[in-house]
Amino acid sequence: MTQNSDEIINRAAVLNSDEQAIAVARHLAEQAKGGAVERDQQRIYPIALLNQFTALGLGSISVPREFGGAGLSYQTLAEVFRLISASDPSLGQIPQNHFGLIQFILGEGSAAQQQQLLSAVVQGKRLGNGGPEKNTKHTRDVQAQLVTTSQGLQLTGEKFYSTGALFADILVTTAMHDQQPKMAFIPLPASGVEIVDDWSGIGQRTTASGTVKLQQVAVDPALLISLPAAEKPTLRGAVSQLIQAAIDAGIAQGALDEALEFVRSSSRPWVDANVSRNADDPYILADVGRISTELSAANALLTRAARVLDSVDQQALTAENCARASIAVAEAKVLTTQVALRASEKLLEWGGSRGTLLRHGLDRHWRNARTHTLHDPVRWKTHAIGNYYLNDALPARHAWI
Repeated sequence: MTQNSDEIINRAAVLNSDEQAIAVARHLAEQAKGGAVERDQQRIYPIALLNQFTALGLGSISVPREFGGAGLSYQTLAEVFRLISASDPSLGQIPQNHFGLIQFILGEGSAAQQQQLLSAVVQGKRLGNGGPEKNTKHTRDVQAQLVTTSQGLQLTGEKFYSTGALFADILVTTAMHDQQPKMAFIPLPASGVEIVDDWSGIGQRTTASGTVKLQQVAVDPALLISLPAAEKPTLRGAVSQLIQAAIDAGIAQGALDEALEFVRSSSRPWVDANVSRNADDPYILADVGRISTELSAANALLTRAARVLDSVDQQALTAENCARASIAVAEAKVLTTQVALRASEKLLEWGGSRGTLLRHGLDRHWRNARTHTLHDPVRWKTHAIGNYYLNDALPARHAWI
């Protein structure tokens, strides 16, 4: 089963400026606030909002103008995800891989593949991820196989963490072909593809990040792209992680915003505080000051990381400038992870026992923060940062750094 964007194909807008894209994102974020608690608690997909995301042109903001896209900056890309994720981080995460795949196409696709796939994105097609596999040695261990049959290339395997696949028009997944990893682009619906929402995570509940089953799925050789060699300079990881960091920054902002409102309007002061409003509790005031400062620092590093990415000449990628971008993004990711967790946990502390009541839905912020920040461990971010500055060691080249 897929829930794709057929109704908006050929009429998705193309945004013309960074300012226009941010204004559209603010509008969509405002729309997403309503029903956010209900969607989380009842696992209701944000399909109407996702279709707005695509129809309004946000899905093609990173597609270069030569392919008909907006060709906007990474600063705008990060801000779009931050704004939307402050209202509903599941809505933010669903198109996350869509943009990582755009970057992959730009870096590894042939001219013909870039034209075909990116033009489809501009028209309103969504790219969905057939994610890693269960029961493998690590996340890069690929067991799915592409084999040549009398009917042509066929792909068989099973994927998980397949965020966006259920809502996609083109499924993108990895498989081994002649002992080499390839990325296959499969237009949906397709015979032999089954997409199952068996995602049961405590947070990011409406991302449908579950299983994709592939049984002898026909693959067009023209839509097969080899994964780059480990030593090839690429921005794919830095761009992917920039979006991850922006989502976490959005979670932190949403938690802080709701915390401030709840403290002002719905919580009561502690008996020893000797104040009439919880908002005048001196310890809460200090806490709010600390969290606000940490969030400002995280947002500043996020902006700086995006600027570093914008400064890199994508026609002249080197190991050094790609490493510089990855490290800048990693530094931002460390702080956005920390502040998302702290802000969402402090929200419950400041609200007191009534803040845990189901009707408020405040717990969703911590569950979303804890779930999303587990995509890749921050301990390996700080390791890469330290090794880079101390030993001039360049970080690994993959989608997680």
